Amino acid sequence: MKGIIFVIDGMGDRPVKELGNQTPLENANTPYMNKMVEEGITGIMDTIRPGVRPGSDTAHLTLLGYDPYEVYTGRGPFEAAGVNIDVKPGDIAFRCNFATAEDDLTVIDRRAGRIKSGTDKIAETIRQMDLDENVEVIFKESDAHRAVLVLRGKGLSDQITDADPKHEGNKPKTVKALDDSEEAKFTAGLLNKFVEKSYEMLKDHPVNLERIENCENPANIVLPRGVGAVPAIEPFEEKYGLKGACAAETGLIKGIAKIAGLDIIDIPGATGGIDTDLESVGKHIIATLKDDQYDFVLVNVDGADEAGHDGDITGKRDFLEKVDRIIMKEIYEMDDIVLFVTADHSTPVSVGDHTGDPVPVFIKASGLRVDDITEYGERYAAKGGLNRIRGSDVMYIIRDLMNVISKFGA
Repeated sequence: MKGIIFVIDGMGDRPVKELGNQTPLENANTPYMNKMVEEGITGIMDTIRPGVRPGSDTAHLTLLGYDPYEVYTGRGPFEAAGVNIDVKPGDIAFRCNFATAEDDLTVIDRRAGRIKSGTDKIAETIRQMDLDENVEVIFKESDAHRAVLVLRGKGLSDQITDADPKHEGNKPKTVKALDDSEEAKFTAGLLNKFVEKSYEMLKDHPVNLERIENCENPANIVLPRGVGAVPAIEPFEEKYGLKGACAAETGLIKGIAKIAGLDIIDIPGATGGIDTDLESVGKHIIATLKDDQYDFVLVNVDGADEAGHDGDITGKRDFLEKVDRIIMKEIYEMDDIVLFVTADHSTPVSVGDHTGDPVPVFIKASGLRVDDITEYGERYAAKGGLNRIRGSDVMYIIRDLMNVISKFGA
């Protein structure tokens, strides 16, 4: 019996007028998920707790059974680990966006036109930056418009604010210390210097000059955010006695899994967007699920979240249909699994960001108390037999159905 958490990132949504007041999931043609729902049990889930807007990082930590209020220090360390930076105690890590800024540093595109290529060359330039003789700058591109910054040296602190203005039309925020320590003040100063120097180093970069010539937004500034120190997390295998793997597209999810001690499955062609090579993603997911060395697999596909952030109604619906047609069709045929399908959070197209709306879940396993639900969707799932659970319940439910959890009491 193998346990699987399959996260369709950002899948949850709200009714959309253009879809006849259905959500993208309710409107999608998902016959294989519907079959598993009909043969399984459904419910809804508050990943952290009702009304809390989860980040993908805190949500996945919770789904894996870790308390984010205890182990979460910020997103940066997970992003860094996810792109294979060997983070060390004392390192201060940031997730970053390649963005587009005007000469006065006003940000006009926080994702630099969803840049897909050339970021390795841009990152190579940023790595030449000299901030302070006692501080090493470690910088690496991640997927699409994302990157990672690690500052390594003495006298650093993660008690600082972000530079990301969050919305276009604003200049990068001035990074400030959150306490009165000299370390925080010093680190804040380094970040402000980093942002300004990134623009000076990138505004005339060959990659960006070519993008401008092609009428594409240049990646001419770097916006650090999600600062954090490297957390101490109990290894997944020690915590549960299960050998685990992670098949995911984005550096963030890979990083969470890596710090938790899961093996990382690299997937060629995985972009983390609706343009991802789902054939390749599906092939590697199925191969991992069939690999006898693993007792547990965490899966994450990210395109629905991207579409939600972009307000792309049909793109989100169509992506869910592709996941069903390409991946869920194969999983439906598998036996001896405990499959928990869900989202890490809702990303409604009408909001363009994460919300605290509960997400739909279903379980495929043998011996379930099957309910009456026959379709997968937010409002259908709310009537299911699993009722309303929290993300911290998931690993208990999965291990119970795998028959590997110890009895509590005599």
